[in-house]
Amino acid sequence: MRASRLLSILILLQLRQRLTAADLAAEFEVSERTIYRDIDALSAAGVPVYGDRGPGGGFQLLDGYRTRLTGLSADEAEVATMIGLPGPAAELGFGAATSAARGKLLAAIPGGGGAIADRMAARFHLDPVNWYRSRESLPALPTIARAVFDQRVLTMQYESWQGLRDWTVEPLGLVLKGGTWYLAARGAGKIRVFRVSNIRDPKASAATFEWPPDFHLPIWWQDEQARFEAELFATRATVRASAEGRKRLAQQSPRGADAVAAAGPPDEHDWREMKLMVEDSDHGAREMIALGAEIEVIAPDSFRRRIGALARDIAARHT
Repeated sequence: MRASRLLSILILLQLRQRLTAADLAAEFEVSERTIYRDIDALSAAGVPVYGDRGPGGGFQLLDGYRTRLTGLSADEAEVATMIGLPGPAAELGFGAATSAARGKLLAAIPGGGGAIADRMAARFHLDPVNWYRSRESLPALPTIARAVFDQRVLTMQYESWQGLRDWTVEPLGLVLKGGTWYLAARGAGKIRVFRVSNIRDPKASAATFEWPPDFHLPIWWQDEQARFEAELFATRATVRASAEGRKRLAQQSPRGADAVAAAGPPDEHDWREMKLMVEDSDHGAREMIALGAEIEVIAPDSFRRRIGALARDIAARHT
């Protein structure tokens, strides 16, 4: 543990030029006294590290010194592809390994490339969670991620609209979609999608499973997403909207934007007719009511009647 920390301190000093004992203590969650002992150990090993006292002081390496002792450990190699995703990596339980791997890779880049890459990371940030939403609390996610990586059979309970059910599955992958984690797993004869926040009491067993030879997570997810959307939005509606209504509809969803893009020619009041895919009359009416008088549902009749009834209920409530 200490040897790993000494190497990490060396790499951080190489990357950041100068760090205080307080900086290093916070980074490694140890006391400043421990950091001072670590610095003494590095000096005793021949590493040219020295410290300056006072404001602006701290530890730094002799100019020009670089270490090549940057080999990745097994844990760090596992998470190398997540180096640019510190938030998701931490949720999966790989935060410390990802941070260490990132430091080693940056330190290994010759000719000042590490500083350039570090500057790039400091100026561009990926936040996968939508506005006005907080991250889900997912204490079970690291257990699930470990089962995925180790190809361990997973037992769990899953809470869906049908209730709570026991499952034994072969976890194949995890997908972060719009700030929400989903598990792709083979269970009851087919590959299924499970929302991680609905998984209860997951336990990885000692049993392993054979990887499906024709399964590729990104391709499967893309196909599954297209299938789900086609099944979900199965009602084809005809609507007409004003210029303002089309603007709001396009902002409401990708389906709305597609409908607006394919809209028919304008009438004398600049209203246009278009085709819109909706889940069903009830869900479609709740979407359209947000557009107020800027849109009119033409067909099907069930959709038109539902939005009329909903509008009357709203009007009655506010009179």
